[in-house]
Amino acid sequence: MNTTPDTKVSVAQRMLTGAGGLDFVGRRKTWYSITAVVIVVCFAAIILRGFSLGIDFSGGTKMNMPAGGINPSSVSQTFEEATGVEPEQVQVVGSGESRILEINSQRLDQSQIDAARLALFDAYQPKDSTGTASPDAIGDSTVSESWGSTITHRMLLSLGIFLVLIFGYITLRFERDMAISAIAALGVDGIVIAGIYAITGFEVTPATVIGWLTVLAFSLYDTVVVFDKVKENAAGFLGSRRRTYAELANAAVNQTVMRSISTTLFSAIPIASLMVVAVWLMGVGTLKDLALVQLIGVVEGTFSSIFLATPFLVSLKSRQAKIRKHDAAVLRARVQVAGEEPGDLVDASVDVVEESEKRHVSLAQDPDAGLTWRP
Repeated sequence: MNTTPDTKVSVAQRMLTGAGGLDFVGRRKTWYSITAVVIVVCFAAIILRGFSLGIDFSGGTKMNMPAGGINPSSVSQTFEEATGVEPEQVQVVGSGESRILEINSQRLDQSQIDAARLALFDAYQPKDSTGTASPDAIGDSTVSESWGSTITHRMLLSLGIFLVLIFGYITLRFERDMAISAIAALGVDGIVIAGIYAITGFEVTPATVIGWLTVLAFSLYDTVVVFDKVKENAAGFLGSRRRTYAELANAAVNQTVMRSISTTLFSAIPIASLMVVAVWLMGVGTLKDLALVQLIGVVEGTFSSIFLATPFLVSLKSRQAKIRKHDAAVLRARVQVAGEEPGDLVDASVDVVEESEKRHVSLAQDPDAGLTWRP
């Protein structure tokens, strides 16, 4: 009789109840390989394509005026004829009567700005807030390259302080290996997000940086929740012969995976709604930039917290002599219970331990072992 449907239902039920059943840790080499390929692609994109930096980073001049029924392509031609400079971007943002036409270009001097304003006014007669056609309806702002450099340095300084504080907190609250694993997962998050921006050519603005730091914090929070469960599961485990450290860590991921997925879904829905409002209704570039990086980061952060952070931790722990000794003792105990000779398991290697992880991730849980908690 075919029992496949029952097996599928059983796995789903185990995920929903936090009982486990998925081998996240035992297949960590697969996740590492996938991550390595993605990182190589992202680095290649960053090196070969670079980033499309917004005016706040690269410096330049931005002019804007009421859009009305103006054709952006004709505005681009008018602007270039007046200044001798081809605009980098001409776009309409907003909706209805509040639509604004924005022109971004390299940095212009005052004479070029005045010439552009006069040419745009003569061609399109934009109206100010009183409804009167006026050159004052055309605004401008200029950002120097030094300002963009200052923003970049402050961003990097803030990121460095953030990582140091996080490393210190996790080391004190949990342990050093968990701090290293969390920072490694955050590094993957940052590289993947940066790579996606390089590949797609999305513009990098201050709002993008703010959103990037926000999703790093989101990913870190998700990771800390899993690590807290790992710490709870592994309390006093060296005195037990029931499970290896990898199996305890895998149980922690299984017990929190539905929480991570639910958090991601409930975070992605309002972020996607924000993008709809920002792009199609209001056309507010800042909201679009903020929502876009958050949507990408929330998905990537969930992947790293489930498939990378805890497997990283297990890989680090597996190098410790006391962990290797304990895991080998667990394997010997299982063989003896099965009525077989321990044989070569006395000197069990890491490969044997990893094979054990794959075979025993679905062991029944001991109700007294503190492994039945669900978020």
